[in-house]
Amino acid sequence: MPYTPQEIEAHLEKLEGWELEEGRWIVRKFSFSSYMKGIAFVAEVAAISEAFDHHPFITIDYKVVTLRLTSWEEGGITAVDIKEAQQYNEAFDKMRSVD
Repeated sequence: MPYTPQEIEAHLEKLEGWELEEGRWIVRKFSFSSYMKGIAFVAEVAAISEAFDHHPFITIDYKVVTLRLTSWEEGGITAVDIKEAQQYNEAFDKMRSVD
């Protein structure tokens, strides 16, 4: 079941870097020191996505990777989107600590 706008905002307050876009997506831009680090992050995102069987829209703009999440079948943002976004943040934090 999709979250209400108030529930989404409450979750986003605790989710670093993510924003609501067009009322139906949560979006975050991740910046890297090199193109290849961004590509390595995308590989991590792919592995996480496969584990959830829930896949984001991914845009790669040189050293910036943008992820967009929504649950099409549910008609909005759900717990799966929030949990997955948290795991993407954790993967990013791990990569950043090694950088």
